[in-house]
Amino acid sequence: MSNSVKAQDVYKDAGENVVFITFALKREDQAAERAAIAEFAGRLPSVLNSMRIRCPEAGLKCAFGFSRQGWDYLFPEAARPAELEDFAGMSGNGFEMPGTPADLFLHLRAGRQAVIYEIVDQLSGFVSPAADVLDETQGFRYFEGRAIIGFIDGTEAPNEEDSASYAVIGDEDAEFAGGSYAFAQKWVHDMDFWKGLATEEQERAVGRQKFSDLELDDDAKFPNAHNIAAKTETDGVEQKIVRMNVPFSDLATGETGTYFIGYSRSWLVTKEMLAQMLKLGDYLLHFSQIRTGQLFFIPSRTLLDELADPA
Repeated sequence: MSNSVKAQDVYKDAGENVVFITFALKREDQAAERAAIAEFAGRLPSVLNSMRIRCPEAGLKCAFGFSRQGWDYLFPEAARPAELEDFAGMSGNGFEMPGTPADLFLHLRAGRQAVIYEIVDQLSGFVSPAADVLDETQGFRYFEGRAIIGFIDGTEAPNEEDSASYAVIGDEDAEFAGGSYAFAQKWVHDMDFWKGLATEEQERAVGRQKFSDLELDDDAKFPNAHNIAAKTETDGVEQKIVRMNVPFSDLATGETGTYFIGYSRSWLVTKEMLAQMLKLGDYLLHFSQIRTGQLFFIPSRTLLDELADPA
């Protein structure tokens, strides 16, 4: 079986309804919490399979994983994925990308919100004895698959059939082959500022035409246009990850923004993209506040089955 077959749902598929949840382990009884997470890992496949039978048209997708701190606490004697580190934050050019603590990460998407609710309701009963919810962000598919700033999202991300080589760990870290590195970041935008820009300025800021999605000539872009700042090359070859910018909005808090999720075979590629955005002062940073950020390892489905054994 290939690594791509064993992988969790780490491919390009933003979904109609989305939820991102981060958890903090209680750190009160390590053995009991490890047993609870083992049961969670064991139950997860059957819960997902049951829902896919009940509602096959929903296209349910799921990814579940661990941060460096979560992995070390739950599996202190186990080997660790080669590039799994605690994201402590990055800064540059007057901008901040904070690192925020989290131990566990869950990413669900489906065509029906009821499916998301049912999965979270069932799974929370298994994880709640061991961990508390830090953040739950409900996302949605905007018109035509656009980001909340109005531009079509993900046109430069690899297609699903090409995703494995960019998103899934291979033989370079054989013990964790089939896994993936997920970087999750929550951006809140000043939408009044953005809406106040003329369409032509927005296009120069992003680097593409707003309605046709055609890329602008380089001399028509701002020097810190998003598609320039987020582009990373090695020896002249562009490095890619599977990335999705999921819109969210909360009228009660007045916050509207983008939940960024990037799945990669190598965390170092994503990390270099973030450093490049800071170095060039990506235009999006000028009207945004980044609230959360952390790196997670998404085990293969095979390894997830092994983690279901409390021993």
